[in-house]
Amino acid sequence: MSENNNRNSSGENNQASGSEQNSDALKKSMDDREKIKGVFSTKNVSKVGTGTTQRKTIQKNYWMARELDDGQIELQILNKNYVPSGPKSFISKDELLESYSPEPEFYTHTVYPKIREVQKKVARGDRHRKQGEPFSAEFEYSNALKVDEENIRANFGIGLSYLDRGEKDKADDIFQRLVKLDAAFETEHKHLFNDFGISLRKNEMLDQCLEYYNRALELTQEDEHLYYNIARVYMEKGDIKNTVSHLNKALDLNPDFELGQKFMKYLKKKGYA
Repeated sequence: MSENNNRNSSGENNQASGSEQNSDALKKSMDDREKIKGVFSTKNVSKVGTGTTQRKTIQKNYWMARELDDGQIELQILNKNYVPSGPKSFISKDELLESYSPEPEFYTHTVYPKIREVQKKVARGDRHRKQGEPFSAEFEYSNALKVDEENIRANFGIGLSYLDRGEKDKADDIFQRLVKLDAAFETEHKHLFNDFGISLRKNEMLDQCLEYYNRALELTQEDEHLYYNIARVYMEKGDIKNTVSHLNKALDLNPDFELGQKFMKYLKKKGYA
């Protein structure tokens, strides 16, 4: 009797162990599955005219789709040059598979080469700018913007090139374009965002700089560096009240913020705070 119980117990343990292994294998398979990334299309059918002159028109739109870590799909429409451009939207995977058609050959032969072309132009522009060659940098960034006028890196790059040369009017044109693009304030562009803001301040474009930083505040109010940078601009404008106010907000968010502490120490030493 005891021997049978042991066998049954052993069998149950083996079954449980096998079930756990299957579950682990399924989870690993899902984790290892390649995420969706490619071009999909939609068709809009509409009627034009009336009576015997009525005809059907079909408009086809292409979208770059990318699956995010949470399973959502990020969509960005392709512009006339077949590169992803403009604002991003988000849909479920089910909606993508139900309402959009995959276009793998179009992605491979048309879209991907165009994306790489823009990336290479921007990379060359970045190299020229780092080497102190702003005119060559402008040339590369301009060529990239001809293909994708809303490319964030190219816009930042050409704007910084103008600021490096002290060409404030041209830099202001780029500034006016950037403040309208939400993507310019996304985390992935934080380094370029900071460089551009600092360059605006150093070129004494203080009003533009404040507008630029306040635009960023519309999207995030939890960044102590942003409040610190605004405080720096107000200091240069001679507005001590707003300087202290924004610096306090930076230190409220992060009391250990070293740059903010040093700035506050300076203000107190001068009798401003």
